[in-house]
Amino acid sequence: MATRYLCRIIALQTLYEWSFWQNQPEKWIEITKRNLDEFGQDIDEPQFAQKLVQGIVENIEFIDDKIKQHTRSIAIENMSLLEKNILRLAVYELFFQNPKEVPPKVAINEAIELAKNFSTDGAAKFINGVLGSVYEEVLKNTRNQQK
Repeated sequence: MATRYLCRIIALQTLYEWSFWQNQPEKWIEITKRNLDEFGQDIDEPQFAQKLVQGIVENIEFIDDKIKQHTRSIAIENMSLLEKNILRLAVYELFFQNPKEVPPKVAINEAIELAKNFSTDGAAKFINGVLGSVYEEVLKNTRNQQK
């Protein structure tokens, strides 16, 4: 299994647990460290998992607003924690990661794989649809910046 995919799994585990702590500031640091110590001994770049979680925590309002804008069929408050955090992970990567480091299609595919492996096919299809819509916005923003 690829190192970055393992980092995404650890980030997802961390975000999921952090949600149970009502998103307490700084609690994510402790959870990330514990998860990396327990599950990430063989990861080549553990800082990638740390960067993902930190970036999501620091930009959670923006990320959740983007999810709300692109999910019309279900309110973010009614999503399962797992689906919500998979979307947070992918939306963060789409808007905040360097596309040369993490190409948008890779971020989307990784999110779909997380959903397939840890949730249901229905969740994977839902996440694919939402992220397809988010990706269109990213492309539109990129085109506008290039003008």
